[in-house]
Amino acid sequence: MSSSRDILAAARDHVVVYDGGMGATLEPMELSAEDYGGLQGKCHEALVLNRPDVIEQVHNSMLEAGAEVLETDSFQGSRLKLDEWGLAEHTVEINRGAAEIARKAAGPGRFVAGSIGPTGFLPASNDPTLGEISFKRLVEVFEEQAGALVEGGSDLLIIETAQDILEVRAAIVGAREAFKRVDRAVPIQVSVSLLPNGGKMLLGTDIEAVLAIAEGMRVDILGLNCSTGPEDMRDAIRYLGERSPMPVHCIPNAGLPLQGPDGETVFPESPEQVASVLGGFVERHGVGIVGGCCGTTPEHIAALAERVKDLVPGERPPPGPPRVASMMGAFDLVQEPAPTLVGERVNSQGSRKAKELLLADDYDGLLAVAEDQVNGGAHILDLCVALTERADEDVQMSELAERVSLSQPAPLQIDSTEPEVIEAALERIPGRAIVNSVNLEAGREKLDRVVPMAIRHGAALIALTIDEEGMAKTAERKLEIAKRIKQYACDEHGLDPEVLIFDALTFTLTTGEDEWKPSAVATIEGITAIKQGLPGVKTSLGVSNVSFGVSQPARAVLNSVFLHHCVEAGLDLAMVNPNHITPYGEISDSERELADDLVFNRREDALERFIAHFESKGEEEAEEAEDPTADMEPEQALHWHILRRKKDGVEDWIDRSVEKIGAVPTLNGVLLPAMKEVGDKFGAGELILPFVLQSAEVMKRAVARLEGYL
Repeated sequence: MSSSRDILAAARDHVVVYDGGMGATLEPMELSAEDYGGLQGKCHEALVLNRPDVIEQVHNSMLEAGAEVLETDSFQGSRLKLDEWGLAEHTVEINRGAAEIARKAAGPGRFVAGSIGPTGFLPASNDPTLGEISFKRLVEVFEEQAGALVEGGSDLLIIETAQDILEVRAAIVGAREAFKRVDRAVPIQVSVSLLPNGGKMLLGTDIEAVLAIAEGMRVDILGLNCSTGPEDMRDAIRYLGERSPMPVHCIPNAGLPLQGPDGETVFPESPEQVASVLGGFVERHGVGIVGGCCGTTPEHIAALAERVKDLVPGERPPPGPPRVASMMGAFDLVQEPAPTLVGERVNSQGSRKAKELLLADDYDGLLAVAEDQVNGGAHILDLCVALTERADEDVQMSELAERVSLSQPAPLQIDSTEPEVIEAALERIPGRAIVNSVNLEAGREKLDRVVPMAIRHGAALIALTIDEEGMAKTAERKLEIAKRIKQYACDEHGLDPEVLIFDALTFTLTTGEDEWKPSAVATIEGITAIKQGLPGVKTSLGVSNVSFGVSQPARAVLNSVFLHHCVEAGLDLAMVNPNHITPYGEISDSERELADDLVFNRREDALERFIAHFESKGEEEAEEAEDPTADMEPEQALHWHILRRKKDGVEDWIDRSVEKIGAVPTLNGVLLPAMKEVGDKFGAGELILPFVLQSAEVMKRAVARLEGYL
């Protein structure tokens, strides 16, 4: 036992056993309405006011069974939940009292975990009732509860039975606000509940997203409780055991609840069953904290304590590569092979269509644009709603961020220079977002506001290489500004360098002005300089700026060629329209040379020749080139369709191939080798993941047609 009551040290030293279910232990006591202060129903928190001796008795029974951690009788202790019982004005008294009762029982050698349950709201949802609560209001509610629990003597806080990851984030922020007020900080433990079928939180958040968001929020302990028995938690616990750098806990129910003969709720799993599975989790998945939730009694805790008494928790792995998350899933911030594609079209500054939709408040139209970007291969969606015609950027950003979060799997990048707009968006996004951006154009004032905001919400941060002297135009200046921003953001404010992303600035090459002719080379060299000079940081570019002003076919080639060279220099993230990017190897030699001449400033007439080439081709020829499969055999045409990601017409080629060589040879001799080649190109870094997925869609359509012949 830790005399200094350091729960994190204890979890590294031995398997820590939490107590069992408060309700299951109180059930046999047959308490009266008078015990509950005259309430009609069982608000266990009311016992803190009316029968503290009963709560202390429950705690003592758990300690005698072998528990090392007592959870306070405050699960429904938020002002919002207590208000349902008419007890809102007793919020501080109940929470502080619950902690004091547990503290008295635990003594100096055991731990008290201040229990914070859900409020009953689902802030990430669009439900007209359950979703109608602001992030700020939730922070206030959780700050009040957390402060009282810490003042009462809690050694840590457990935010448990969580069903909405946005509410979890609000609870963490509220707890940290409380720590400042009471001048005492304790570890924060987050415990989510996953549905038995599918293993996701109520609003669809999977365990990968839970971990990514928890890491971003700098949670101290992470795991699962309630909802199911331990067996249904196995896959999620395995994932956390392999990936979580923080201690992992598992606090299940005694199985899935059943209805007894008299209509009562029965939890079917015996103490031995629960203890057996949790002991296996310790041995196989490195779980360091175990306990019981609904339906677990002192007998369950005794069996559990006996099962794990000689076990040692597995060592936690080091943190993996940084990840960002939507409400639904998580993704590596840096994709392999690079770059991470950031869809740029939900952007009022770069898309006329997006601007028109925003002016019309057409959010359904904006969602269609977002979906098109994701279908085209975007890993992340950039959202920008700034309009000179409107003064409600924060309102529109908040609305759009919420709607996209509910409908798209891609994490979000909040594109604004205004701190109020950034904060409004972060308070509506359930996942782990990217903030785009800060700079030093007007000094460090805005940076000093936005960086703490990003840290508070667990977000990554993009910084532009701009300072008081203007935009950095040379590699040396880009690195100089980046070093200065890194000092402010990381060394002073404490931002993790792994989620600091530098935009080395893309300037337009198609203006014809001499000043900008060497700018692409400076950007490419700047990327390399930043990656070498500031290990761990990331780089990003708004790639499409390089080609502004020329025809779409010309833009597609120049953007793709510039992107290729930037990735070779070390670029991690690229803001592009993924539908308009072509792999470097698929661009003709002549057009690659024209674009390379322009990018590397190799000829005085590079821009003139580049524009003349695409004007001579004509828009129609560039967009509607002659069908390259016209003279191919079916096998060759199918290979081309898969390699070039062309879905239209693939069914006809399947029919012809089957007629020529048969169904099985078409599958084994044509389709599978073509996909293998796609995989080989991906492994060699010649294709990025979105192109692989597009080839897979062609393969899927081809196989669907082929199945009719097999």
